[in-house]
Amino acid sequence: MTVNTPLCFRGKSILAPMVRVGTLPMRLLALDYGADIVYCEELIDIKMLQCKRVVNGKLFYFICFSFHIDVLNTVDFVAPNERIVFRTCERERHCVIFQMGSADAERALAVAKLVESDVAGIDINMGCPKEYSTKGGMGAALLSNPDKIESILTTLVKGICKPVTCKIRILPSVEDTVNLVKRIEKTGIAAIAVHGRNKEERPQHPVHCDVIKAISEAVSIPVIANGGSHDFIKEYMDIETFQKATAASSVMIARAAMWNPSIFRKEGLFPLKKVMQDYIKYAVRYDNHYTNTKYCLCQMLREQLETTQGKKLHAAQSTQEICEVFEMADFYEETTTVFTAKKTSLETKIHDEDDQMDDPDVIKMAVRFDKREYPPQITPKMYLLEWCRKEKHPQPVYETIQRPLDRLFCSVVTVAEQKYKSTLWDKSKKLAEQAAAIVCLRTLGVPEGKLCEGENHLINKRRREDQERLNNRDQGDDGAEPSHKKANFIEGASDINVPEM
Repeated sequence: MTVNTPLCFRGKSILAPMVRVGTLPMRLLALDYGADIVYCEELIDIKMLQCKRVVNGKLFYFICFSFHIDVLNTVDFVAPNERIVFRTCERERHCVIFQMGSADAERALAVAKLVESDVAGIDINMGCPKEYSTKGGMGAALLSNPDKIESILTTLVKGICKPVTCKIRILPSVEDTVNLVKRIEKTGIAAIAVHGRNKEERPQHPVHCDVIKAISEAVSIPVIANGGSHDFIKEYMDIETFQKATAASSVMIARAAMWNPSIFRKEGLFPLKKVMQDYIKYAVRYDNHYTNTKYCLCQMLREQLETTQGKKLHAAQSTQEICEVFEMADFYEETTTVFTAKKTSLETKIHDEDDQMDDPDVIKMAVRFDKREYPPQITPKMYLLEWCRKEKHPQPVYETIQRPLDRLFCSVVTVAEQKYKSTLWDKSKKLAEQAAAIVCLRTLGVPEGKLCEGENHLINKRRREDQERLNNRDQGDDGAEPSHKKANFIEGASDINVPEM
């Protein structure tokens, strides 16, 4: 299949995939400093398939609340729990490689199709020796299953239009490694990254440049040499030294770039203070979670973690506190002020649009449902249902919509041919329906079951029915509740959506 991208893997300096390090701020910083290609951290196929792709990424997350905002300009892949699993942006679209962990060809293809339009290529991790990867048959576990390797890579090469690569570790023998790589080459992949250690070896073990060189000489596809941080790469000029020692087409850098991403600068390393401040700017601008930001900064500080600054960083519990540690409090305030202004402007626009679309016959109030204000299992929807039965009205009918802009919900309830709604949008369908019920009850002057209303007749009703059952049982009855009472209460309960925690 024709590859519709100009991405080339020869003569490149590449940021390696690193768990918890290869997130958007680090990738962008590496590109600023001179990296040609950047790999994201390994992301597991099953987790990615649970994600929703948010086009253009115009979502900005404040803890559990999300809203549409133009300041980020990102594409986000968001898990059901609102966690951002993968975030990217236009700046890196033509040079970011999405690395996934997978042991299944069809799952790998499904993920590749999900992210294909937002990245420059797809990589399969076949080298990670850590248990979280190998226990699922992924990572280095694939090295002992060449049939599965061939199946995954062939499926990807045939199924997508972007280049496919893989990253491996070497096998115990040079011959076995070369034979495996030759088989991989036949799948049609665009390049192969080789970490010059076997799966049992660690960074302190010497990198086997001779094995990488044997691979480079045995295949025609680009070979990307990896694993030289400990023995070779301390500054930019060392990248070429490692490349020559391995006869590789390109060099992939992990730990040396994690310690100081300005390793990619031809002009030489920047002072660590500047590098860390540059990193923090990206972390703030792209709303990187503070725990990830702190982790990456700790990797840069290394032996300085025991200094006063290092201890303050370790104690930081927010992005703002991290900024204060690095004398960037003003930058944080300026940036968040812009975010807040954008948020206010956008919310005003949304409310204006809502007002224009509103049906003038709908009765509206600005209310929310807070379950803490109600007894357990008692909700406004339950009260509204019972009132309708008492007044011999049809059951309430709820019509709920989700706004594509920010994925929030609004519900309209119809009672006795009159419609009611809250003007406040909620994060779930259940909460939106409860809010609509509150508007109706308050308009009608009917109790809604709040704790502050004093005696709760629904609770008292349940207690009376429970007591009647006990009395009947004591008198030798079978304890059966009158069918009409039981039906009424169960029917009411089944219609109730208990609000989410």
